[in-house]
Amino acid sequence: MTLHVIEPARVTPTDYSVINSANLHKLPLTFFDLPWLLFQPVKRVFFYELTESTRDHFHSIILPKLKDSLSLILRNYLPLTGHITWEPNEPKPSIIVSENGVVLVTIAESDADFSHLSGYGQRPLSELHALVPKLPVSDDSATAFSIQITLFPNQGFSIGVAAHHAVLDGKTSSTFIKAWAQICKQELQSMPENLTPSYDRSLIKYPTYLDEKMIELVRSLKEDQTNIRSLTSLPSSKLGDDVVLATLVLSRADIERLREQVKNVSPSLHLSTFVIAYAYAWTCFVKARGGNKDRSVSLLFVGDFRDRLDPKLPGTYFGNCMIPVGCYNRKAAEFMEEKGFVTAAEIISDLVKGLSSRKIETIADTFVEGFSFQSWSTQFGTIAGSTRLGVYEADFGWGRPVKVDIVSIDQGEAIAMAERRDESGGVEIGMCLKKTEMDSVVSFFNNGLHS
Repeated sequence: MTLHVIEPARVTPTDYSVINSANLHKLPLTFFDLPWLLFQPVKRVFFYELTESTRDHFHSIILPKLKDSLSLILRNYLPLTGHITWEPNEPKPSIIVSENGVVLVTIAESDADFSHLSGYGQRPLSELHALVPKLPVSDDSATAFSIQITLFPNQGFSIGVAAHHAVLDGKTSSTFIKAWAQICKQELQSMPENLTPSYDRSLIKYPTYLDEKMIELVRSLKEDQTNIRSLTSLPSSKLGDDVVLATLVLSRADIERLREQVKNVSPSLHLSTFVIAYAYAWTCFVKARGGNKDRSVSLLFVGDFRDRLDPKLPGTYFGNCMIPVGCYNRKAAEFMEEKGFVTAAEIISDLVKGLSSRKIETIADTFVEGFSFQSWSTQFGTIAGSTRLGVYEADFGWGRPVKVDIVSIDQGEAIAMAERRDESGGVEIGMCLKKTEMDSVVSFFNNGLHS
């Protein structure tokens, strides 16, 4: 695959007077944002099939519309044009928006096979990473957001986004993409109210010592303690050329059959689509890894806390508002046995039920616990994305995406999850593994559905 960078563009909001009226020069990070301060960016790529996307059509029609609509929406999403900085006299970092703030947009062209890269089978991770932009980060400044638009002549185009996790979570990122798409498709000049972000940090009530606790946690993750205010990300995992990304699919009928399988053993569980899909994917993941059955494995996921705060946050709240829950230091044998799927469903069901009773004061301890077990569990599963984000609703005017992938699941053995594109109630599950292990996961996954 050859990628040719055509243009490093800089897109600005259409009206800088909005910056003054919006009072968004400085947006402090909250207790919910701080745990993600040093993490690698979240990277997602949206594929749009369009056979009439010739070079001329792309550069004269598609690209100008994408840029113009991005400029319009940035009036409402000004923090995406900013940088995280940690000023010397401040107790914690903030997002700083300046009058020359921009979103960096890389325009590129690829000679790769679009249908293969946008498919569900095993694809080289390196080729997918080529479709998402860099997110510049230094000791003193961390870019909030960047975009890459890549043309596949006469096949389609992709939109790759890289987002700093301390700036926005999956819900905020997905809302932005859908809002951008709606403005582009309908040629709107203003933002629909249901997609307009809320920046009111005062709605989140918590004691300030929790900020300090989170900052101490973040500092503990750094190997180099000489500059404790450094914003440089933690080192990324180095992966070989044999690493692939693949998407496994559970239909609505598959989910129902798996749900009945669990009900026959434990009829009182909370058996949402998320619980069933995660439990099944996790057991296949553990079985494929094999090894010593007494080895320690752990799993963790995050739940949206917007509706659980008092007062509740608007659904369009901009930033992070997630709480982690996990199950740690279990033996792999529990998930490799015949009833391993049921065991996983029982564990995840209990964790989901417990979300409603969580108090904000306990969240810091949960992050500490999760990060500590991640360092020594032989397998640590996490979830990226959600079936509730509606990523396939992002139609910019040339149809819905044919595929959406979270490329950053290569960091930390995460499992991606999204709604199924062409069927209500189905689930798409992304995994990133060495090819030999992926072959094993796919085998367990398919054989389990057919047994």
